[in-house]
Amino acid sequence: MSGRTRLTLAAFGATLAASTALLPLVKPATWIFTAALLLGLQSAVGTVTRRVPLARPLTIAAQAVVTLLVLTLVFAREQAILLVLPGPDVFAAFGTLFQAGVNDVGTYAIPAPNTPGIRLLLVTGVAAIGLLVDALAVTFRSAAPAGLPLLALYSVAAGLSGGGAGGLYFLLAAAGYLLLLLAEGRDRLSQWGRVFGGAQRSGRPGSAPGDGGPAFAPARTGRRIGVVAMGIALVVPFALPGLSGGVFGGGKGEGEGSGGKGGTISAVNPLVSLQNNLRQPEDHEVLRYRTNATGTRNLYLRLVALDQFDGTAWKSSVRPIEDVPEDLPWPAGLSQEVPTTRITTNLVASSGYDQKWLPMPYPAAKVSIGGSWRYEPAGRMLVGDNGQNTRGARYTVTSLDVRPTAEQLAAAPAAPDELRREYTRVPASLPADVRSTALEVTRGARNDYERAVKLQDWFAEDGGFRYDVEVTSGTGVQAISRFLKDKEGFCVHFSFSMAAMARSLGIPARVAVGFMPGTPQSDGSVSVGIRDAHAWPELYFEGAGWTRFEPTPSRGTVPDYAREQSSGGASTPSAQPSTSASAQPSAMPSSSESCPPQMKRLGECGPDQAAGGAASDDGGLPPYEIALICAGILLLLGLPLLPLLWRTRVRARRLGPAPDPVTRVLAVWQEINDLAWDHGVAPDESRTPRRTAARLIREAELPQDAADAVHRVARAVEEALYAPRPRPATGLTEQAAVVRRGFHSVSSRRTRLRALLAPRSAARVVWATRERTTAFRNAWSARTRALLATVSRRPSRDAS
Repeated sequence: MSGRTRLTLAAFGATLAASTALLPLVKPATWIFTAALLLGLQSAVGTVTRRVPLARPLTIAAQAVVTLLVLTLVFAREQAILLVLPGPDVFAAFGTLFQAGVNDVGTYAIPAPNTPGIRLLLVTGVAAIGLLVDALAVTFRSAAPAGLPLLALYSVAAGLSGGGAGGLYFLLAAAGYLLLLLAEGRDRLSQWGRVFGGAQRSGRPGSAPGDGGPAFAPARTGRRIGVVAMGIALVVPFALPGLSGGVFGGGKGEGEGSGGKGGTISAVNPLVSLQNNLRQPEDHEVLRYRTNATGTRNLYLRLVALDQFDGTAWKSSVRPIEDVPEDLPWPAGLSQEVPTTRITTNLVASSGYDQKWLPMPYPAAKVSIGGSWRYEPAGRMLVGDNGQNTRGARYTVTSLDVRPTAEQLAAAPAAPDELRREYTRVPASLPADVRSTALEVTRGARNDYERAVKLQDWFAEDGGFRYDVEVTSGTGVQAISRFLKDKEGFCVHFSFSMAAMARSLGIPARVAVGFMPGTPQSDGSVSVGIRDAHAWPELYFEGAGWTRFEPTPSRGTVPDYAREQSSGGASTPSAQPSTSASAQPSAMPSSSESCPPQMKRLGECGPDQAAGGAASDDGGLPPYEIALICAGILLLLGLPLLPLLWRTRVRARRLGPAPDPVTRVLAVWQEINDLAWDHGVAPDESRTPRRTAARLIREAELPQDAADAVHRVARAVEEALYAPRPRPATGLTEQAAVVRRGFHSVSSRRTRLRALLAPRSAARVVWATRERTTAFRNAWSARTRALLATVSRRPSRDAS
């Protein structure tokens, strides 16, 4: 195999290996087959054009043209000329698909569905990287810079997946790049002539012996550098601080203090992925819980509180954190006169749910959980420290079911001055229409409680608002003003707008982000899915503390204390504890036999729900992707065994039945020579069979029985080649077996393993391929010359 061919295959493999990091981004990942085919065609075109040879820019141009033709055939053949020739309609179709792909990327969370637009983005991106890698490594023979586009490809995948492109994909990408460097190094060294520093590798029969020596120094040094570099790349990230991926996407800790007391928690934007989670085509389970409460309609699972509004976004303040106390402090502002009940909830987070904030009922009174968690007192939140996350976490939370009455909230005294100043602060850029609208909506209210209820009811029922997750997200002052005008949005808009309007009226307010109560299961547990992600406002009333309101229409439930008191209807059951309900967590998924009312109103109960539900999805890879990855791993593991399989097959064919006695003898003699080659005795076909036998016995130091067997076979070869009427030889298979046992008995364990797993005689495959390629090239050239000669003579005959 020539150096350029080896480099071409290495460039193809390196690009494809780096592309596997994109597999977690899309479900199903069938686009990888299209990308692999396109990369293969690029490599084939590059190989042909470089053999012509064409100028380097023309080679790259030819590859780009073929890439465009294939993309046209796959994605826009209806608009193409003859299915593959692009025209204006094709480029217009590409533009439409690209725009759709960009919109889909912004719409769906990971893993996104395999839409045509996303598939075009992925295949085109991989093809562009492949073309660049091939141009750098093969056309310009500079493999080292080709690592930059490979790194870019892996980095994009790792960034988009939020850490989903894990160790396996990194190892594949790194191995592909190292193979590319090794292929280039071998090609460069082969152009220097003889390599100093080690024994020369044996060539074809008749070449100088020496095969089997240790790897030459540059190769050993290159391997060591590659292993050390990859080891550093694997170890160093664990010593660096992680980056947060948002509340629902789950990065590793951001800005938490080190272990021990003290430290701070940094401000984060927990709404990075909320809208994407609500747009998910499938509702993946994030956690499951059991509780001793008789009802779960008010059992919201709270992650984080956003208490700072700077005019551009709501976010958490930078606050000190501390070790988790045995019993959490009594909630600020909660009076002993307000009825409360202790509720125990056992929760099990999905193995695919990975983020640093711990979902808990509010307000939590006690948390039992293992690992490195810290407590933020102001928001009553638990946050992972030193990379701690919720993946697979099992924990128990004792919380308070706070049930203030409307009369208690209406009679609540003013909040403390310090709290009021902090939680009623609004930016100077807040549009005037926000406060004027709040005053208009709450006209006639006699106290802060009635104002809060009027704001909630205006958003949820009376104001004509519509719930729509497709609306562009925004949390700044202009987004609030626009939302009040357009009257369409999702929970982010409703909660942020109500909190801002409440602050403009002097009511302390903040926004909580977490999950709605989830869907009850037939086994008594409750399943919480990613589409249960939610945001809601919390308003402060002295005596009741921070109190939940629900302004988002068709989502969640309105608390009893926030309902219109004139309705006269019976109140819905609260989360009272029940001794009959089990509070033991169960990690086993069960079928959902009901759909929550808010999902029914949105029309989001899929066919599985209608049929009785299906097992919950914990966010893991689907079976076909697992099968694909396993097949790839088996293929990678099986590649080193190919020489062993080839050698076993060849040995069985040689020692098996033969069409005639001469062929039989020569096949057994070839097997003995290759057996000696595998054990370190290089072949030399310039010698006679008798001298070859003597050389094998001498260099291998075979025992007497094996030496006698070699001589017998050598005499049979001479008789078969030179006798007028050769006699049929018998017992050749047994003689070959004796020789094989003799080589094993005198060889070291390392030599025997090398002969078994990496036989040197497997080089015959390369020689045979090279000879066939040369024969085909010569035949093709001869036919081409004959055809050109025929064409050149034809005009002269016509003229005559």
